[in-house]
Amino acid sequence: MHQPPIRVVVVDDHALHRDGTRQILAQHTDLLVVGEAHSGEVAMSIVNQQRPDVVLMDIGLPGMSGVESTRRIHTHHPDVRVLMVTGYDEDEYVRGALEAGATGYIRKTAPGRELVDAIRAVADGATVLQAGLAARVLSGRRVDTRSELTDRELEVLSLLVSGLHNKEVATRLFISPRTVERHCNNLYAKLGVGSRSEAIVRALTLKLVTVGDVRG
Repeated sequence: MHQPPIRVVVVDDHALHRDGTRQILAQHTDLLVVGEAHSGEVAMSIVNQQRPDVVLMDIGLPGMSGVESTRRIHTHHPDVRVLMVTGYDEDEYVRGALEAGATGYIRKTAPGRELVDAIRAVADGATVLQAGLAARVLSGRRVDTRSELTDRELEVLSLLVSGLHNKEVATRLFISPRTVERHCNNLYAKLGVGSRSEAIVRALTLKLVTVGDVRG
């Protein structure tokens, strides 16, 4: 059965970058640009109308920043995946974007193929950090062994890594969404992170769980 294309919105205040991105994505039949925005405010309007699968978000936008735009999109449309594509790679921006709900972060200097692969990955439920960014943003306190997490926390973490949302995790484990939320909060505290995306990246980086741990 033919899969519908991944619907993408491009948000950047530079028309040249928007044009270049659109040309790159136009070469792939499984990707479709359904909107472009030069600001966070316009991006929110387009997302409300189009309900895209993925938003490519710059950080340095006029008015509302890309991080704040990401936070609002994540709050109002949690199923929309936000991939940061920006020239900023300082730790504070990377961490801020992840805490706001971004599911990926790559530099504008990344090759077109890397951008395309990242869009496909986040649309499929994965979290993507460009090489070199993960180790930096995950510095500091961290869980070093699986033994610091309970069996149930590991189960929840495995399902988060596989791309499931809290309600889906609750259904899979036959527990309430509130219980899942409590497990997530405990995980974040033990992993020393502030968001689902950071927890997933840390879990994979430290090999606490792998996608292969998940049972269908």
